[in-house]
Amino acid sequence: MTRSGVRVSAAWRHPRGRLVSAGAVGALVLAVAVPSAVAAPVFGGPVVTGTITVGTGPDSVAVNSSSGTIYVANGTSGTVSVINGETNKVTATITVGTAPQGVAVNSATNTVYVANNGSNTVSVISGLTNTVTATITVGTHPSGVAINQATNTVYVANNGSNTVSVINGLTNAVTATVAGLNNPTGIAVNPTTKTVYVTNDGGNTVSAISVKTNTVTTTITVGTHPIAVAVNQVTGTVDVANNGGGTVSVISGVTNKVTTTVTVGTGPDGVAVNPVNGTVYVTNNGGGTVSVIGGFFSTVTATITVGTGPEGIAVSLVNGTVYVTNSGGTTVSVIFASLL
Repeated sequence: MTRSGVRVSAAWRHPRGRLVSAGAVGALVLAVAVPSAVAAPVFGGPVVTGTITVGTGPDSVAVNSSSGTIYVANGTSGTVSVINGETNKVTATITVGTAPQGVAVNSATNTVYVANNGSNTVSVISGLTNTVTATITVGTHPSGVAINQATNTVYVANNGSNTVSVINGLTNAVTATVAGLNNPTGIAVNPTTKTVYVTNDGGNTVSAISVKTNTVTTTITVGTHPIAVAVNQVTGTVDVANNGGGTVSVISGVTNKVTTTVTVGTGPDGVAVNPVNGTVYVTNNGGGTVSVIGGFFSTVTATITVGTGPEGIAVSLVNGTVYVTNSGGTTVSVIFASLL
């Protein structure tokens, strides 16, 4: 999530709710497959292996953890680009609402959810047909979106109305509205602890919401202008990109307290986690780079140059490839990285 989910779009640049959520790891992949459209690097370590042309103002990005298909919300174009994870080629372009920002995939139901910041709606897309099957009215200026696959529940951060909409994924009906937030942007779900984390860009805090009661249970002070959030299931922590401070706050998922702060690049905007090895990837919107953080050690191990204005970021569970939206243009950077 995004000042872009994950994201979390380019036409309406503040705030960006960035969603990046990782699905559960069903099995340990023992071999890393490299998409045929890119060449594997000679040396170890994450490197950019190519770019993919998408729509204008690409904001958030999400990957179907089962099929490896990538979905990119193009904020200026009002579309979603569908990318084949094996060839890294765009196979479809879907028209959604105005200024789509956050995007998330339920791999269990093969359904994609897109938060339309300018339309106050969520577009529901069938991953089978690449068509919009429903449009759901939510709060004002929805930005980030996250999914609890265990319960088939969708959570939408509404930046303009200071709420989170809770959607039943089976009926596409809003079943609850969580209030008491402050310019919510990024959103992520920890299905293990049954907690939803929401970044409050206007309050420099993160709200922890119980999925049982749909109420805020804890408010955590983090850095300046927190934009994006991701849950690290490997380390049991929550990573928050603080856009105004150039840092990432690391929160214990047990105590809901900040345990460390990691300095990254200028204007961190999106955050994603490799669900197998716990590596954290952060887009630095002002620096045109991605910071790589060792999950267990919370230190920057590499800095990768990508395109202009990187925002959304997602990791493929199929092969470990990292996808970065470059909001200043019309491209997605492809980063080769080991899944293990």
